[in-house]
Amino acid sequence: MLDARALIGTHDVLFITLDTLRYDVAMEALRRGETPNLARLLPGGNWERRHSPGNFTYAAHQAFFAGFLPTPDRPGRHQRLFAASFPGSETTGERTWVFDAPDIVTGLGGAGYHTVCIGGVGFFNRLSPLGSVLPSLFHESHWSPAMGVTDPHSTENQVACAIGALGKVLPSQRVFLFLNISALHQPNCIFQKGATEDSPETQRAALAYVDSSIPPLFAALQRRAPVLAIVCSDHGTAYGEEGFVGHRFSHPVVWNVPYAEFTLPKIAETPSGEPAP
Repeated sequence: MLDARALIGTHDVLFITLDTLRYDVAMEALRRGETPNLARLLPGGNWERRHSPGNFTYAAHQAFFAGFLPTPDRPGRHQRLFAASFPGSETTGERTWVFDAPDIVTGLGGAGYHTVCIGGVGFFNRLSPLGSVLPSLFHESHWSPAMGVTDPHSTENQVACAIGALGKVLPSQRVFLFLNISALHQPNCIFQKGATEDSPETQRAALAYVDSSIPPLFAALQRRAPVLAIVCSDHGTAYGEEGFVGHRFSHPVVWNVPYAEFTLPKIAETPSGEPAP
């Protein structure tokens, strides 16, 4: 576990949720070499299997923002990266960054961070009162249909929006950037030529697309400051296993999620603005 208490204040914070991505799909994509950019970022080149605290997007993100990230799937009491201050917590430790607020977004805002939400699925689109709850936590939030689940260029559009938002913030200002990547959510069959139904294979194709689209985001972040990054799924989904379809129920393909946390250094630039060799 990273020492979040030592990193908050000096590092920008990036939190990416790969909405609906199954753990087994993420691992198969790694095995096939379809996600080389993510593989370079993952500690040890591998995903950690964890259990999500929620079995659909809204529940999972409410827990995440309260400091309950996916839990390691091994026995024991696991210290958390972030935790709200409340009496009796048994998973707050010496490396946990503790915030005196109801959610991490407000907590980081109180610690001087500018908070930015790049929306993806419907719970972040601000088209309804329900779709406004989560993005309203942030200083600024962005969403358009071009970043939603039906656009085959959604991740590229989300990354471009995020880079644009970062460019408006002074480098001396620390940032909490949250992205809810929509491409893995149904209908992900749009990422596999000839496919008409969603399946683990079409979700894997969507993940390969996401992988090809994210490098500019990490480059933009590393030009600003060192980065504390969390990349994970919020929940998985069923494609007919034991008769189950979708999510919002408890099943191993839903509660097992890929998770990674890591830091990245700031990359020095030459006078021309290009990364130093």
